[in-house]
Amino acid sequence: MGAIRSAEGGPLRRTARGAGRVLRAPFQGAARGVRRATHAHGAGESGLGKLIELHAVNSAGDVLITVALASTVFFSVPTDQARGRVALYLAVTMAPFVFLAPVIGPLLDRVPHGRRAAMASAMLARALLALMMSGAVATGGLELYPAALGVLVASKAYGVVRSAVVPRLLPPRIALVKANSRVTLGGLLATGLAAPLGAALHQLGPQWPLYGAFVVFAFGTYLSFSLPPKVDSAKGEARARLTAPESRRRGPVMRSPVTRRGKARAPGLRTVGASVVHGLQANGALRMLSGFLTFFLAFLLRVHPLGGLSPAFSLGVVAVAAGAGNALGTAIAALLRSRGPEKMIALVLSVTLGTTVVAAVLFGAFMVVVVAAVAGISQALGKQSLDSLIQRDVPEEVRTSAFARSETLLQMCWVVGGAIGILLPLNGVVGMSVAAAFLALGVATAVRGLLAAARRGSPHPRVA
Repeated sequence: MGAIRSAEGGPLRRTARGAGRVLRAPFQGAARGVRRATHAHGAGESGLGKLIELHAVNSAGDVLITVALASTVFFSVPTDQARGRVALYLAVTMAPFVFLAPVIGPLLDRVPHGRRAAMASAMLARALLALMMSGAVATGGLELYPAALGVLVASKAYGVVRSAVVPRLLPPRIALVKANSRVTLGGLLATGLAAPLGAALHQLGPQWPLYGAFVVFAFGTYLSFSLPPKVDSAKGEARARLTAPESRRRGPVMRSPVTRRGKARAPGLRTVGASVVHGLQANGALRMLSGFLTFFLAFLLRVHPLGGLSPAFSLGVVAVAAGAGNALGTAIAALLRSRGPEKMIALVLSVTLGTTVVAAVLFGAFMVVVVAAVAGISQALGKQSLDSLIQRDVPEEVRTSAFARSETLLQMCWVVGGAIGILLPLNGVVGMSVAAAFLALGVATAVRGLLAAARRGSPHPRVA
């Protein structure tokens, strides 16, 4: 009898194992393909590939939380009530963030030896906050908003640390702008995959996307510690300031001044030439546009959807256009290899202003999609070009800190743009005119300086 069972069990086990291999093969093949892409050109050896994977996990978790909040704060109630809820969301989460954001960069500057722990803490905090929000998301109670603020702060803290970490993981064959493009593309791909997953989980219940976010961020907590130990190294770094004494703002300075106490003062971003300052101004305008369109179009399309489409489908079309534009801009930035960053920033800001002006004059469904796509392309190209400027012009000893400070400033610009979008009346011409106005201000303050800096050339030799 034992021999018979053994003879019968052997083929059955072999068949089961064979079926398991067949079912696992597509997933294993996809995983190997992703690993080859993220670890190509030396990214695996340097640790950049692991950062790309970590950022993909981060983006997926953020999308799941966004789906849960959007379904509660925005989609589940009529438009007028939704505006009130989103205004409350802005007041309770975004407004305090405007005051907390300037603290994030300096605080993280003080813990350069704990960057892996800082990213892990940001992941763990969002995992726990997702569980806290799961009990309130169905009712939309006020306790949801402080937790959302915590998620926002943790997300931006992660973004600041991630920007500071990238220079430490550069492979010899990849420039910084290309490395940032890879990281961003990884996040965009994860966003595209996680969004439909979040929508499917929401069909099970409003709390299920948050359960999914908990699992994703818990895995991200573990993954943070898989980064190479050199991430925590602060060798050769100093803190960068966004301002400098007035007498020293006219040109690049190679040596730090000495304070009254005899200690060297870290150079500020203004002391390394005009390119970085004007690049920040231009990117601030583009980031304001991103925040503005996020909130303004979300409400506008609920009341005035694209011709012949439902409000939800209209929002989906615009979101796809913006996401595709962002991915295209990131891919273009990677192919350009940092050539002419000043001219690129000036070009994308000017083109975005022109597109917005045309949208204000000829407002319609087609122009809404065009503006969303152009804004996505311009934001990606502008940010990657700014990264290239910081790499080129900011001395190595303060470059890591400069990335942290610039990212914090840009996040604040997004908050301001979002606040403008929620306060405006739902009139497309008025909205595009306001957007054109602050883009024009960005052009007036930045474009001439960028072109002049491009003609003068780089004040510092390219280091990394």
